Amino acid sequence: MHRLETRKILVTGASRGIGAAITRRLLAAGSHVVAVARDFSDWAEHPPQLETITLDLSDLDRLPDQLGEITRTHTELDGLILNAGHGRFGSLEEFSYHQIREMVEINLLQHIYMARALTPHLKKQGHGDLIIIGSEAALSGGRKGAVYSACKFALRGLAQSLREECSQSGVRVSLINPGMVDTPFYDELDFAPGETPENHLRPEDVADAVEMVLQAHPGTVFDEINLNPLKKVIRFKK
Repeated sequence: MHRLETRKILVTGASRGIGAAITRRLLAAGSHVVAVARDFSDWAEHPPQLETITLDLSDLDRLPDQLGEITRTHTELDGLILNAGHGRFGSLEEFSYHQIREMVEINLLQHIYMARALTPHLKKQGHGDLIIIGSEAALSGGRKGAVYSACKFALRGLAQSLREECSQSGVRVSLINPGMVDTPFYDELDFAPGETPENHLRPEDVADAVEMVLQAHPGTVFDEINLNPLKKVIRFKK
């Protein structure tokens, strides 16, 4: 087993919410973390084993070159946690074509680009973990969630296919599907999870699952983990 204190792991969407909780958990365990996000201005902690990379993952034209630079300068990476994403909800006809494209770029395509850039390195070294943070929206489509669910369903297919492609190389691929988590994800939305503890997950709950996946015996892979609050309650702001 590769202990967390010996590992170097890249986390996307690392500055807030679930990504920040995962990053802090890995740092506390002694891992070296390469944290990727658009803005780290609110990030107070800068321990020596943390390296931040400011990157707009939705800028797909520039992303391949930027990812190439990351792979060249971080050859010791043995873990990749794909967490970045953005939520927008409404009936399909409420989305402009531009908004549909933006949603697909940030919630699907940039994940595929990240995996394309870094998975060959993990396979070459013969071990490592690729963890995708998905969503309960990958399991069941819902009203006003067509575009978001389409992206999350596609991520589930990506994880399943990559698991088949990578297992013979010693690389584990896992998908974690949280239900509603109490994070800034809902700040600009017109709904949020209920306020009582049993109505929402905590970002730390997802970090728990990530740590369990990473700490598992090398021959064990958690294909898919679904997390949900005990009592699902949606609170509408208007």
